[in-house]
Amino acid sequence: MPTVYEVGKQYPDPEYPERPLPMSRHETSPTALQRASTNQRPNPCCFCWCCCCSCSWNEDRERAWRASRETKLETIPNCEACSKPTTEEVKGWAQSFDKLMKNPAGRNVFREFLRTEYSEENMLFWLACEELKSECNKQSIEEKARVIYEDYISILSPKEVSLDSRVREGINCKMQEPSPHTFDDAQLQIYTLMHRDSYPRFLSSAIYKSLVQSVSRSSSES
Repeated sequence: MPTVYEVGKQYPDPEYPERPLPMSRHETSPTALQRASTNQRPNPCCFCWCCCCSCSWNEDRERAWRASRETKLETIPNCEACSKPTTEEVKGWAQSFDKLMKNPAGRNVFREFLRTEYSEENMLFWLACEELKSECNKQSIEEKARVIYEDYISILSPKEVSLDSRVREGINCKMQEPSPHTFDDAQLQIYTLMHRDSYPRFLSSAIYKSLVQSVSRSSSES
């Protein structure tokens, strides 16, 4: 299996509303005043292929801020292991969404971008459907189909993906006897949504532009 590669290139985080300080407004200790006057975020964490790195600065304050937001994804599974992409591959992702989605490294980078837009569930659902289609065991198919339904189709799920009523009705009928292709229509609809909605913004994002610069620089140095 290829080793997970860390690009090590810093890029700016997306702009969010200002994080509140986790202190009482009546708190007047010197330490509190110092925290308020020096409320500056240090350098962001590096970009990591496995998407496992995280900023550790002021963790208590960060957790309190995130808890106040309506976050769809509370638990994020590990990204796919992949090797370092070539400069040609990275630049090729801008030519075709299909090229991006067929490349493990490309999916990881795009997934990192979707996370900043709070729509990572679209990629997770697409990947889960791909895994289901490769399953042959009947019992495993039924179990995975049930998990996919509960995680991404059910209106009670915090990770529910956006599907029209026709596709939802079709899934409800197919769930009576699940198959590897139970979610094909839904998977295509989410793929199209990512292509038309998220992909253009991804190409203009700091995440992608920084990666292009990083691989180009590494290529020229070698």
